[in-house]
Amino acid sequence: QVQLVESGGGLVQAGGSLRLSCAASGSIFSINSMGWYRQGAGKGRELVARITSDSTPNYADSVKGRFTISGDNAKNTLYLQMNSLKPEDSAVYYCYVVRLGTTYWGQGSQVTVSS
Repeated sequence: QVQLVESGGGLVQAGGSLRLSCAASGSIFSINSMGWYRQGAGKGRELVARITSDSTPNYADSVKGRFTISGDNAKNTLYLQMNSLKPEDSAVYYCYVVRLGTTYWGQGSQVTVSS
């Protein structure tokens, strides 16, 4: 089992920055991939960024150059640094971890970007 606890969401003006954190605990080994999804109001869930088992980051085209995914192994924490935020980035953001074929999710963090 893996437990994920998110923090760092909030309200920010367009052009601003936020950093989301996702603290992991439990059986945090044999991880296949980890990352962030988001779901805007009335929209489907969208993959924002992920890190694969070989530590390669991947980003959705809509966030390339603005968002950065990173991890701190010592703190067992995954981050999503979001810069130059746009109103269309407003969504609930979920971190996830895939371990041995099972996906674990964080509780979700609301990010609201005002114009």
